[in-house]
Parts: sequence; structure tokens; C-alpha cells
Amino acid sequence: MNHAQLTALGRALRLLGEHGESLSTATPDAKLHEAKADLKRALDLLDETVTTAAPTTRCAEHPNGPVDEDAPDLCLLCETRRRAARRAEVNSTYGSPRPPGPAAPAPSRYGVRADRPQPQQRWLPEAWNGQAWQLCGTPRRDRHEAELYLTAQRRGPRPASAYRLVHEFTDYEVLRVWGEPVRIDIEPMGNL
Repeated sequence: MNHAQLTALGRALRLLGEHGESLSTATPDAKLHEAKADLKRALDLLDETVTTAAPTTRCAEHPNGPVDEDAPDLCLLCETRRRAARRAEVNSTYGSPRPPGPAAPAPSRYGVRADRPQPQQRWLPEAWNGQAWQLCGTPRRDRHEAELYLTAQRRGPRPASAYRLVHEFTDYEVLRVWGEPVRIDIEPMGNL
């Protein structure tokens, strides 16, 4: 509902309230016809402003959900959830209570050695961007493929000033460097 519809509907309903206050046994028929016309106008405004279907349930979570006549809020979805909870409570599927005695030690947040994945060997192609080394391609599992990729980058249309291949296993080791990495000051006047 936009602001114009809201103000028009509010005005129409206030006018109906005034008609209701002035109603008595001596009210002439002309006044009743005027109230009837105002009531029709208010209903037309309501028809224009309401865009969704009328709620089928009294459930705030599923107002247009499927209906269950036996549910207090008429919502089949919520009633199904409530029935499952009652059934679990009756069948005592919540589990047995905690056994008395000392509690088992809590597992380490870092896990045990067998749980950790094995280190994987990769070759990382990096390019010098004038300030630092940055990854310039997807890490490769094959060293020869990574070297071919860097060779293609050096021969490309916009090569970097330097490239290097870094071996990643459990640590990083620089294997080979192509070119000379020269630090470039990003300030135009040399930071003066």
C-alpha cells in the first residue's frame, strides 16, 4: 500500500466513523444513502489496496499455508511439527539421560593427527606487481604445467616485470624466479 492509498483509505474510514456517530432513529433516508455511498467507496479503496490473498490460517509464519481444521491456528505445517514433537516425547526418543559418573574428556578443538588432511604439494605461480608478489594463476599440482603457464604469461600481451614459481608442501620454497622484481613507489613525486 502506497502513501496515497493509505491517506485515502484513512479518510474514507474516518468519514464512516462520523456517519456511525451521527446515526440515530431519526436519521433521514438521504443521510443513509450518503453513508451507503461512502461505505461502497471505502470498500472499493480496500479492494484496490489489498494485493495478496486473504490468509487461510491464523499462523503468523504460514498465513497462506495448508489448513488443518483440528489445529488451534488452522496451520497444517505447524501442527505437523507439534505432533512430531509430542510423538517424540511419548516415545521417549529424546535419548536416555546422561549416565552418572565422570564425564568423558572434551575433544581438542584442533582434532587429532589422524583427523587432519595430509599436506598436498602444489606449485604457485606468482607475479611481481611493483609492490609485492601476488598469485597470478591457479595453483597447479604439476610443476611442468606451472612452468609452462608462467612462460605463456611472460610472452603474453601485458607481462609483469618478474614472475616466480613457489613450491608449497608443508612450507613455501621459492623454486625459480624469472625477471628482476623492482619496487615501484606508488606516489607520483616519490612521496615528497
